[in-house]
Amino acid sequence: MVINKKGNALRTIGIMLAMVASSWALRGQDLAFTGDPDVAYRTARSLAFEGKRDAARDSLRLILKAYPGYTDVHTLLAKTYSWDGNFEEARKHFNRITSEDRKNREAWEATINNEVYSENYSTALGLTNKALLYLKEDEKLLALKAELERKIEAAYSDSGTTMARKETKTEKAVYKNTVAFYSAADLFDVVYDPMYYSGIEFIHETNLGKIIPRINYSNRFDIDGIQYEVDLYPKLSKMFYGYLNYGYSMADTYPSHRMGAELYANLPKSIEASVGMRYLNFVDSQVSIYTGSVGIYRGNHYFSLRPYVTPRNNNTMGISGMLTARKYLKDANNYIGLNGGMGFMPEFRQFLANSTLIAETVLFVASQQVQLEYQFSLKQSPSLYRVHAGLTRQELIFAPGNYFWAISAGLRYQVRF
Repeated sequence: MVINKKGNALRTIGIMLAMVASSWALRGQDLAFTGDPDVAYRTARSLAFEGKRDAARDSLRLILKAYPGYTDVHTLLAKTYSWDGNFEEARKHFNRITSEDRKNREAWEATINNEVYSENYSTALGLTNKALLYLKEDEKLLALKAELERKIEAAYSDSGTTMARKETKTEKAVYKNTVAFYSAADLFDVVYDPMYYSGIEFIHETNLGKIIPRINYSNRFDIDGIQYEVDLYPKLSKMFYGYLNYGYSMADTYPSHRMGAELYANLPKSIEASVGMRYLNFVDSQVSIYTGSVGIYRGNHYFSLRPYVTPRNNNTMGISGMLTARKYLKDANNYIGLNGGMGFMPEFRQFLANSTLIAETVLFVASQQVQLEYQFSLKQSPSLYRVHAGLTRQELIFAPGNYFWAISAGLRYQVRF
């Protein structure tokens, strides 16, 4: 009897040891899904709705290993990340889903809502427009689009600022100051040596508006030049704000005095308009330039047109203009843009004619420019980065009808605190 008891005890211990050994052997091995995927999906969905998201995600990932094309499972997995506030991880999954199954309305709705939850309303509207390309006249998506348009328009009306200048509540509470460093270069195919530009500016946000002192440096024609500038953006009301500028330099490659003034108005329908002027004072001449702008926001896109009108001494006018288009990405600080222009801009680079620096004459030469720019941030970093590259075709001042080509590139880094 005692022997039997001992034998049973030994067998029990042996079974327990075998189970432990088996569990350790299974560690590190991927479990294979062998059940009914539909039943497992419904079970995981119930867990997700009950708030047991980690357990739900474990089940959903296991199903996807066996059934990678099960879109409902993948969509639910992405939703659980969105519900938990992990918008970036959800965004990665939603992007894959909507690129593979472009007519899945549930996936598009969840993708759009992920951006709404993260308060990226313009991005959400852009995604809605994209979804409507594949699901034309879908009533739910059209209703969602109308709601987002109302939200965005209300945000502009309440804030009194454009999207490009708008900051989130968190940024307003945290970032009152910015230091920026920038550098650029122009390379020419004929005549001119490379030209280099760099500078530093400090941006300070106050309740009355922004103050931006700046120091510009350039090396052109083997001449080192420095210009000191200050910009002011006073807030006048919910509808109006202003722009004031003054710059001073003792270098030949900059105007002695540079002044600017402009009044901006935030109008209904996400439209912004302005009117203003620039004044450049050189050693032997002065130039007055009249300008203005019209900008419009549509979804996560922005378009702006800015003309420049410069009266000439012979009662004629020099006319130039710049068209800007931007697509905003995850927020107002992240965008890709295209600038195109004809005629020379007032913030011009001077050139030589017969060994003499040209001042206002350069405003009347034929010129075309195009420039790409990309501004981005890294996750929650307070830093912003902007890169640009452009191409210019311009008439030679000393040889009318003949043109040179110039390639420009630059980098801007700013940190907010």
